[in-house]
Amino acid sequence: MARSDNLTGALLMMASMAAFTLNDTMMKLMAGEIPLFQLLFLRGVLTTVAVAVIAWRMGALRAQVSRRDRWVIFWRTVGETGAAYFFLTALFNMPLANVTSILAALPLTITLAAAIFLREPVGWKRLAAIVVGFAGVMLIVRPGASDFNVYSLYALIAVGFVTLRDLSSRRLSPQTPSMLVTLITSAVIMVFFGLGSLADDWAPMDGRALGLTAGAAFMIIGGYLFSIMVMRVGEISFTAPFRYTGLIWALVLGWLAFGEWPETITLAGAAIVAGSGLFTLYRESRLARAERIAQSARTRPRGM
Repeated sequence: MARSDNLTGALLMMASMAAFTLNDTMMKLMAGEIPLFQLLFLRGVLTTVAVAVIAWRMGALRAQVSRRDRWVIFWRTVGETGAAYFFLTALFNMPLANVTSILAALPLTITLAAAIFLREPVGWKRLAAIVVGFAGVMLIVRPGASDFNVYSLYALIAVGFVTLRDLSSRRLSPQTPSMLVTLITSAVIMVFFGLGSLADDWAPMDGRALGLTAGAAFMIIGGYLFSIMVMRVGEISFTAPFRYTGLIWALVLGWLAFGEWPETITLAGAAIVAGSGLFTLYRESRLARAERIAQSARTRPRGM
């Protein structure tokens, strides 16, 4: 029996989330052993070489990038670089599931930022979902609690940088290949953290550390490729909710690799964030479908 495009897209989205979470796990396994900037530089070298080969094979290197898109790529790269630093710093000092749960607020922050900066319309239902979702984030972060971890703020800052990255991605013209943008971003991160790593002494790396770094690079490349493939298969409104399978992966891998299991209140906050995000994605898909139907009706010749 042939597999539908939607099912294929859902499987690719789950594979993407699994790859990204495995990358996070491998990086966290080296926390305290290898300096962060050294790790990001070495992972960046492997990632950039692999992405360059893929982009070359896809013909993306021959693309002409407009001046407008160059500025968009610049801001997207700023977002990606900031997100890498703040997210991994938080990850090295917090349970994997906690950081992933905070990052699950992305659909909410992107919707809110698009309304503020891009003037995209947002109805009261989605605004209510955003407020409820942010309340869930506060349950995870719990500022003022005795066990409050300042690195929760790093995770929140990472959400801000990822929001900048994703909003910038939405402003890119269709003529600019995704793999070319990924290559530029990866190369800039490699150079930025490579220069930053010179300020600290490098730590020696044994076979385990080298294997984990190579594995992290392999997983992040797989995550990029799967996420690009998702955009070409199935309906986004169907595949997008499967992004939240990353929370399941974070719970399982955090328990298996680090013996971590979030407190009940943290799990409740994660459930609220995920539920609010799913509702936001559902409303956006409904509105997009209604807009397509209305546009089709406007363009349909009279008398048909």
